[in-house]
Amino acid sequence: MRWRAAFLLLAALACGQEPAKPPEPPPSQAPERPPGWPPQHKGDLFGKNREWMVTKQLVPRGISDESVLRAMRTVPRHSFVPVALRGHAYEDRPLPIGHDQTISQPFIVASMTEELRLKEGMKVLEIGTGSGYQAAVLAQITPHVFTIEIKEPLAIAARDRLRELGYRTVQVRHADGYYGWKEEAPFDAIMVTAAAPHVPPPLVEQLKQGGRLILPVGPPLGTQDLRLVAKDEKGKVRSRSLYDVRFVPLTGSLGEEKKGGAGGGGEGAKEGGEGAGK
Repeated sequence: MRWRAAFLLLAALACGQEPAKPPEPPPSQAPERPPGWPPQHKGDLFGKNREWMVTKQLVPRGISDESVLRAMRTVPRHSFVPVALRGHAYEDRPLPIGHDQTISQPFIVASMTEELRLKEGMKVLEIGTGSGYQAAVLAQITPHVFTIEIKEPLAIAARDRLRELGYRTVQVRHADGYYGWKEEAPFDAIMVTAAAPHVPPPLVEQLKQGGRLILPVGPPLGTQDLRLVAKDEKGKVRSRSLYDVRFVPLTGSLGEEKKGGAGGGGEGAKEGGEGAGK
């Protein structure tokens, strides 16, 4: 068979014909996006309010990542607060959402999201679902968002709200966030939206090499340190302080709930602003 192929090749060259080229492999394609992702919220009455929030509150304070700004322009924050407070939804301050929790001011949401350096396709874990607003912002950048809430009424309400708004790729679990979500690990990024006295070891373990973890560390009352933890490609962990914040305490395994502290799922405010919980 080899001599026949060689003969045909020589015959083709003798006739001035170029031998047929083997077919080229098809170009590699990026993974398909989930149907309906990312959600769009065009045409609602608060579009101008969101644009004002971005241009007047976020950009002047240093938020520059285009994917974060686009997410903040898109997610309807008014849908995550009580109807009576929707007129205040785009002000840079926390608002109560029930169960002794509040939704944080937009700047903190944008700032913490930007620090994670998210890209489409990354897998993200959030500890402290609260209203679901932060999870929605994350889900505008990547569809692979997993979020844990210790307060069952908040977890149920957030799951329903996210689905209704089109964030069907977000997975919501009612559980103790201290232990993370081992079955879905490792994660490219982890965000904790409640204050812990130390960095939970299970979350560091579930962070992928090259990943980033952001959380407030400090006492349950007063000011905490917003800390960025990075794990390099060799698995070495480093952390650095970003700025002072005030968050409600992480509960569950840390025992704060027995002391009357708020449930996991808090957010924060820069020092000098109001404290906030999700």
